[in-house]
Amino acid sequence: MTSKESQNYKMPPFETQKQVPPGVESIMDPIPDHGEETYVGNNLLKDKIVLITGGDSGIGKAVAIAMAREGAHVVIGYKDSIEDADALNTLAWIEKAGSKGALLPGDIRSEEFCRFMIEETVAEFGRIDILINNAAYQMSYDNLEDISALEWNKTFETNLSAMFYLVKHALAHIPTGGSIINTTSVNAYTPNPSLIPYAASKAAIQNFTASLAKKFLEEGKGIRVNAVAPGPVWTPLIPSTIPDHEGFGSKSPMGRPAQPAELAPVYVFLASPQASYISGATIPVTGGEITI
Repeated sequence: MTSKESQNYKMPPFETQKQVPPGVESIMDPIPDHGEETYVGNNLLKDKIVLITGGDSGIGKAVAIAMAREGAHVVIGYKDSIEDADALNTLAWIEKAGSKGALLPGDIRSEEFCRFMIEETVAEFGRIDILINNAAYQMSYDNLEDISALEWNKTFETNLSAMFYLVKHALAHIPTGGSIINTTSVNAYTPNPSLIPYAASKAAIQNFTASLAKKFLEEGKGIRVNAVAPGPVWTPLIPSTIPDHEGFGSKSPMGRPAQPAELAPVYVFLASPQASYISGATIPVTGGEITI
């Protein structure tokens, strides 16, 4: 588990930092903490095979590092060459943990690419024990009229359709005892009016999670499906998509955004045998924001 105390994290306001989506971590201030120096594994996921979308940075990177230190081998998907440096850094941390890793760049809006990710992971490792649907896209809009059909569809294709494609093609390769974890958001409960497509897609993910969990239980597949609902998290997506990111997270009850390292232990728990009686749940990690 991570040992760094939360009060050591920098509080907003942050410096103005202009980035283009999807953003890169190396020029962020402060640099996000993914648990590189703090996460200590306990062999909870020894020899498990993990596929994480959006694993190059942010929450996905923290989860990749944590799961590697728990003994898992980790395949990470990410979008394109803009994120190469971040992805290679994540791979280095996976390998430093003594685990095997692989990188699969491409656009998860394509069902064919999602199928390719599954096939490549299975070809390399034989199966997928843990599928983490984490990659996401968002943009801020002041006016509803400014949201184009293209933008709406891009958001849902990235955030929701990709999950469907990946689960659909992975299902035959996930053994009994496997785990699927989807990243939703506090926006599923308290939507931000400037993020209407994103918030709507995150609410749909929560419903998708519950539907899959119930279906797989009824079918006796032995595959658990859960979700994590983060509050504000300091990732490259923030300075690249939120104009007023200087105050990001300041309105949360804790007065700051989470660092990715603070999310990773929840994913590890849900993937581990310790969560064997949990399916269909959404675990909020919201800095005190009530989600009931």
